[in-house]
Amino acid sequence: MKPNEARRINVLFIFFSIAAFLIVARFAYLQIIRPEIYLGNLARAGLVGDIGPERGEIFVRDRFSAEKPLAINKAFFLVYAEPDKVEDPGRVANALSGILNLDRDELFKKITKQNDPYEVIAQKVPEDIGNRIKELDLKGVKLSAQKWRYYPYENMAAHISGFVGMKGDEKTGQYGVEGFYDDELKSGWTQKLILSLNPEVQFKIEEKLKEMVEKWGASGGSVVVIEPSTGRLLGLANYPDFNPNEYAKVEDISFFKNSAVSDQFELGSVFKPITMAMGMEEKAVAPDTTYEDKGIVSIGSWYIQNSDGKAYGTRTMTQVLERSLNTGVVFVQQKISKDNFKKYVKNFGFGDKTGVDLSGEAAGDTRNLKTNGDIEFANMSFGQGIAVTPIQMISAISALANGGVLMKPRVVDEKIYADGERQITPSIEAGRVVSKETALALTKMLVSVVENGYDKAKVPGYLVAGKTGTAQIPEKGKKGYSEDTIHTFVGYAPAYSSRFSVLIKLDRPRGVRFAAESLTPVFSDIMSYLLSYYEVPPDLTH
Repeated sequence: MKPNEARRINVLFIFFSIAAFLIVARFAYLQIIRPEIYLGNLARAGLVGDIGPERGEIFVRDRFSAEKPLAINKAFFLVYAEPDKVEDPGRVANALSGILNLDRDELFKKITKQNDPYEVIAQKVPEDIGNRIKELDLKGVKLSAQKWRYYPYENMAAHISGFVGMKGDEKTGQYGVEGFYDDELKSGWTQKLILSLNPEVQFKIEEKLKEMVEKWGASGGSVVVIEPSTGRLLGLANYPDFNPNEYAKVEDISFFKNSAVSDQFELGSVFKPITMAMGMEEKAVAPDTTYEDKGIVSIGSWYIQNSDGKAYGTRTMTQVLERSLNTGVVFVQQKISKDNFKKYVKNFGFGDKTGVDLSGEAAGDTRNLKTNGDIEFANMSFGQGIAVTPIQMISAISALANGGVLMKPRVVDEKIYADGERQITPSIEAGRVVSKETALALTKMLVSVVENGYDKAKVPGYLVAGKTGTAQIPEKGKKGYSEDTIHTFVGYAPAYSSRFSVLIKLDRPRGVRFAAESLTPVFSDIMSYLLSYYEVPPDLTH
């Protein structure tokens, strides 16, 4: 290579190196040091909020298969100012503060910033408000079309839907279905998810839940409705709730958490049917097996009593469930080997996530199984010392309603893809936990529990299986329990051909001691509605 040619190549190399450096430096300046300029250019081009494929939408269906939108993409406006072009800051501040309900002085500061080419005034402005601003023709005020997530039902089913929020500069699905299916939805390939959730059922359970929480001055609660034979969630509600359209206004982020799948509790006596099912499956007891109830059981240096402190003498296993006798289920537990007890706890789904397609699911806490301690196992037999989630509990009870087969709970019924393909979500068996015979025997016992103990839980024309639980809440960081309680009811109907299982949970109620008083009327109302709404024929003639 000649010297002159080498020099020309070196000069060109230096030139392109400098040019590349300047381009990188400009990008860094726009995106890191002065991102408002970068965003302003995007806004002026109408691109803010619309980069990338359109997010897949979420729908629900009523019993007539009519689709209703739960989460859709809706046109909004980004309102921004170019301060150096604003001609009358006072007029602009007055006009926009009134229309957008913003602080006038703060707005004035934004639109009078020196050497600031771009200042965001408001995002997610509805079209009608945006059009009012356009009509004012305010110099230096611009609008850019955006598409944002919109939830037409507002608070309803908020813990099912979740919401789309900002993580850094990226829109991301958070909580609920939006979080669980975020990758699919934002890819654009999945155009629509259709949920098993029935909007009318959801409205009903949310209404009853709110009434119940307010009536008893509770800190919160949950209701879950599931199809035992499929695992399809027809309704899931928590209270307090939130409006996903205004998630940024929520001060307590714990409201976002779906406690029906995320929180683990000691639910107390609703666990007793599970222990009884273990004993019957192992042929250790039968419904008419008797024991002598002395009101108290001694285990080493520990004592376990019935909740009312009373002794009831000779009682059958059916009567153990009817009267919810702690000593009775301890009697059953002691007839089962600890290894078998552990096996059934696991098989019923406790200590593992159910796999429900909602974000944030917890696995529960079954650490006491590892102790092999006599008192720990005795406590677990009636639901203390074992923490479970409501979704685990309703799934386990639904296995008894489903002839002994545990189903994986789910909320998505169908996916519709960009090429028009439709994919139906199959029902998945998680395994057989007890035989049909044991499931039937337990159902008869739980029918007897309602018939002979919970008049307010009955549904005219139908046989109902059910069980209450009133559990003290463990004190954090201490051994022992507080005076606060959790009330729970689980039940299914029609008892011998079950269409619906329902779990109701009430946290820290006031002025009511037992779940039999606080929850049974609510269960009856919800189950009566379900059976009527779905036109399920009565199974009783009286």
